[in-house]
Amino acid sequence: MDMEALVLPGWVQPIATVFVALSVLTALAVAFDIYGRGYRQRSLAVEGVWIISALWLGPFALPLYARTGRSRTAKWQAQHAPDQELGLAAESASGSLPGAAASTISHVVAVPFVLATGLSLFDVPMYAMIVIILFLAIAMLWAFEYSTANRRKAGAMSVATALVVATITVVAFDLGMVGWMLVLHFTELLPAPGTVNFLFFMQIGNGLGFLAGLPVVAFLLSRGVKPTGARDQMAAA
Repeated sequence: MDMEALVLPGWVQPIATVFVALSVLTALAVAFDIYGRGYRQRSLAVEGVWIISALWLGPFALPLYARTGRSRTAKWQAQHAPDQELGLAAESASGSLPGAAASTISHVVAVPFVLATGLSLFDVPMYAMIVIILFLAIAMLWAFEYSTANRRKAGAMSVATALVVATITVVAFDLGMVGWMLVLHFTELLPAPGTVNFLFFMQIGNGLGFLAGLPVVAFLLSRGVKPTGARDQMAAA
């Protein structure tokens, strides 16, 4: 902690504390909207994606959730006229969230596991974390993409296609997220795991990964390889 205080500017911690607190409150607000107000998503997995997304997007998750999350629930559709097509930009933003959620969960698993076991790759623990995160995130996103695409319409996405979609999405995301982690590691700016600064820096990394993955998700959507939320909603009807 002393070394962290010497390296990082003093204004980082108060900003980190405020944003992490706002993120927790945002996640609670989204969870209440889903479970308390009854705007249930098409699956528990999708509900989890929105709550996890709020944990790293913070208040920025609210307009995206309102536009592409709540508006696709059965309750909202019953109360309002069906939405028009969202457009590629909004669909891409919404479609990038599952990959970010998979990476977030992978970090929660990989970081304490590597710290507890002392596992390393080429004598660098960070490299071991990256490999574990990569494989865990691909596995989770593969399961999500396959189950979501085939939940109501068998054969909508093959196992192989879902694996390809998951792999290229996670790799694109990690260009931003892992790249950020490596910069922090080699500049010795990475805060101690478990601190508010560490959580805030991981939120920033998720944001960079989200931006890196957007073009890939947009390409997959435009080619029809990854179904849009609107198509999935129609399939669920």
